[in-house]
Amino acid sequence: MEQRNSTYPVKLYIYDLSKGMARQLSPIMLGKQLDGIWHTSIVVYGDEFFFGGEGISSCPPGGTMLGPPNTVVDLGNTEVTEEIFMEYLSSLGESTYRGDRYRLFEHNCNTFSNEVGQFLTGRKIPAYITDLPSEVLSTPFGQALRPILDSIHIQPPGGNIINGHQGQS
Repeated sequence: MEQRNSTYPVKLYIYDLSKGMARQLSPIMLGKQLDGIWHTSIVVYGDEFFFGGEGISSCPPGGTMLGPPNTVVDLGNTEVTEEIFMEYLSSLGESTYRGDRYRLFEHNCNTFSNEVGQFLTGRKIPAYITDLPSEVLSTPFGQALRPILDSIHIQPPGGNIINGHQGQS
């Protein structure tokens, strides 16, 4: 009897935190067009997983206060089992993706989605998302705002924290 490996679809949920304001205001404020301020998450095994100021969280797909995503990107399928994935997330939540390691520009939800997407499918998330921080920081206004923006920790309400080790060094 031949045993088949099960595969699971992996989706990238993309939210515009600015709700369209970035598109309108970025040319005036930054001197360049930004289409959004992106928050991303990975949807797999019937749950949505994301990283924020409190660490790694999960919720039903579209279950945060952000509501439904602006865009859904199919990253492909994975053969990684849910059990292995949860062990992987637990490990990330105790090390690389603890809440106290969140940095708006260098280590955020998009960094997490990119790493998890590659772990599950070998595919990166779109470059327009991962390149956004450097685009903002390449402008004089972005540089001027950096000290304020560095202190911001985004954590969409409505998720369950998977590994709450915030505040540890």
